[in-house]
Amino acid sequence: MKHKVAIVIPARLRSTRLPEKMLADLAGKPLVVHTYQRAKQAKLADTVVLAVDDKKILEAVSPFGCEVRLTPKRLKSGSDRVAFLAAELNAEIIVNVQGDEPLIHPKMIDQVIAQMLVSPMPDCATLVKVIRDNTLLNNPSVVKVVLDKDGYALYFSRSAIPYPRHVMAHAKFYKHIGIYAYTRKTLHAFSRLRPSRLEQIEGLEQLRLLENGYAIKCALTTHDSQAVDTAEDLKKSPRAHKQKCAIIFQSPFVFSNPLLIFSTHICALSSVRATMTTRSTFQNRLCNMQS
Repeated sequence: MKHKVAIVIPARLRSTRLPEKMLADLAGKPLVVHTYQRAKQAKLADTVVLAVDDKKILEAVSPFGCEVRLTPKRLKSGSDRVAFLAAELNAEIIVNVQGDEPLIHPKMIDQVIAQMLVSPMPDCATLVKVIRDNTLLNNPSVVKVVLDKDGYALYFSRSAIPYPRHVMAHAKFYKHIGIYAYTRKTLHAFSRLRPSRLEQIEGLEQLRLLENGYAIKCALTTHDSQAVDTAEDLKKSPRAHKQKCAIIFQSPFVFSNPLLIFSTHICALSSVRATMTTRSTFQNRLCNMQS
């Protein structure tokens, strides 16, 4: 039996650190449109929908062919918007992809979906990546996770976990990447649960699931995510741009699409130009992909 999969991208107009960041212009398109177009490349998804809270976003993204739905402003979080829209979608698996991830790799989305296409289906799935830079361990913005022997999350924290009491070399640390896939039933229940004690202490809403007995399966990825939260996030290195273009060029999707072959060559050439200037910006590193 094939389970229908829907990707929902929540997008809120008001943002604290970068005003109206979802509409920030990147290579001639609103930031959230790039996220949408990346999500459309996921092979295991049946549909992609933007869940927005303001007509201004709706009007900005509609010319780019995005499927978009307006959700009530009263909804407090992106998860609430995803849950609200999920009630209207005929899908068993709902994937929450944050709107401020314009460089998300489609394979990351497929990875998290694949974790749900097993029997028995887990309540929820997400991604983790091995931390190789130990300076990230004490960074509270980097969420760490510990896993059981079957790859299920035991706990998420902003602190370094597990604590290496004896030999640091023997410890393995994982960074959490906030892409989630839920069963329809789990998402419905999650949206109705009150914020839990540990969730409020850590400021991590996924702990609400763990504290209420839901299982979160974690898939190990080699890719990384890069959310845009501040104006500084828009300034990225030419080297990162070159790496992103290389990843895209290796994708079978590119070789099956002549337009993308052309745009990928343009992307590679722009990375060479970017290495010759000290004023590299996020727009320089963004590959202008067409869905």
